[in-house]
Amino acid sequence: MEMKMRALVDIPDDMVEKLNALSRERGVSRASLIRAALSRLVDEAQTSDVDAAFGLWRGGEDGLAYQERMRSEW
Repeated sequence: MEMKMRALVDIPDDMVEKLNALSRERGVSRASLIRAALSRLVDEAQTSDVDAAFGLWRGGEDGLAYQERMRSEW
């Protein structure tokens, strides 16, 4: 079952005008534009987390050596 949420958001008048213009230009609703923007924001945030974690071990201790060192402390 798809979950939906309605949200009440205060948007400045100048932004509403820009959304209206973009909505007319693209032939889509303002709600559709806002959903697309939120989707992009979430996707970029998830990608940023992956990119930030990529290569954390680069130049560091060998993974096997790290495991062995940790286990030797038990």
